[in-house]
Amino acid sequence: MKVLLDTDIGSDIDDAVCLAYLLAQPKCELLGITTVSGNTIDRAKLASVLCKAAHQDIPIYPGTRNPLVVAERQPYVPQASSLSRWDHLENFEEYAAVDFLRRTIRETPGEITLLTIGPLTNIALLFSIDPDIPRMLKGIVMMAGLFFKADPRGEWNIWCDPHAASIVYQAKPKSLRSLGLDVTTQCVMSHDQVKRRFFHPLLLPVVDFAGAWFEHSRDITFHDPLTAVSIFDDNVCKYIKGTVEVVPVSTDPAATIFHKDPHGRHQVASEVNVPLFFDSYFSVF
Repeated sequence: MKVLLDTDIGSDIDDAVCLAYLLAQPKCELLGITTVSGNTIDRAKLASVLCKAAHQDIPIYPGTRNPLVVAERQPYVPQASSLSRWDHLENFEEYAAVDFLRRTIRETPGEITLLTIGPLTNIALLFSIDPDIPRMLKGIVMMAGLFFKADPRGEWNIWCDPHAASIVYQAKPKSLRSLGLDVTTQCVMSHDQVKRRFFHPLLLPVVDFAGAWFEHSRDITFHDPLTAVSIFDDNVCKYIKGTVEVVPVSTDPAATIFHKDPHGRHQVASEVNVPLFFDSYFSVF
């Protein structure tokens, strides 16, 4: 399975947990990593720590720092405080993510799954610059949205750049699947459980990165790892077809409105088998 990962690694720890899984998953051919939102250079450095720990030379390209319209909402990368303790790349081509994504997708049309686990700024710019790209993907799988519950806070990736999210949901790829807070918030592991289960060498940097996360939280919610695992294990989630609309894009926060329709072009995760998910995640380590 050819995968491109777009991530805001360095804020919530689940991005690193997700990347470790992709690097360990033998069925995953990770073609590249792009970073988005805030200090994208530091995010690229964190991604390179895990790639080096996995002994894999994965292309990493920093992307867009700021949202399309709203003010910057995620400027800091708390986990960057761990960088001095790990070997990582230092030199990155700034703002190169969109060009890299466009070039890579055009080189292998119909074969790539685009996995997005951060704000959708890079992807919205990609689709705006080259409107043919969505149809050239095998599919898009996104950690984004909240579809079946009411929450005035919305979902982080949508909130960080609602205008970008609107552009992406209006695109027409062959397949667009969203895993939102409805299912991801059911996949939680406590600090003590993390200490017991994160013993694989590839997960050791993640535990170190998590030091910054655990300063204000005692749990890890596996939002992004669930989204990644769903690509390789069709049984972890069930989906409903319909159409997603991001409204209103000019207010704070934006909402993801799901219109159920058996002929809709979007799939939204409605159920998750939590034990199966954790078994599937840890099976690659």
